[in-house]
Amino acid sequence: MTRQLRPVGVEFVETAPVRLVFAREVSAAPDAVFHALAEDVPGWADWFGAVTLARSFDEGARREIRLRGGTRFLETVLLAKEAEVYAYRVDETNAPGPRALVEEWRLTAAGSGTRVRWTFAADGPAAFRLGLTLARAGLGRAFRDAVASLEGRLAAR
Repeated sequence: MTRQLRPVGVEFVETAPVRLVFAREVSAAPDAVFHALAEDVPGWADWFGAVTLARSFDEGARREIRLRGGTRFLETVLLAKEAEVYAYRVDETNAPGPRALVEEWRLTAAGSGTRVRWTFAADGPAAFRLGLTLARAGLGRAFRDAVASLEGRLAAR
């Protein structure tokens, strides 16, 4: 069953009841990381292990993401600032629990590479919020694995 989520803005990243923040440095330049995040959306399925399908539509303003296990998201891109930040809001999902969800990927030059910071900002019922808090370690591992895979992909180019 598809559910509509609350249409929040990018500021939700700072105000959400649950904010999970993860960071890692990679050797790739910020513009290369940004390209992989914002412009090569189908490529997400190659480097983010949980993603089985990723596509953009409406000239890049929207995305469809499918995860292993059957979870689906329809998203709206909120902010795409070259080599700095890429953020999107989930508008529809079949996942139980969330009322609002925004993800932000912030890129900062770090030496000869990039510091990648991912913020997962969400709201939902108390049980959902508790579940996310308990899932923090798993989400952190998924982030680290995905960014390491992305770094390898970018180094091979």
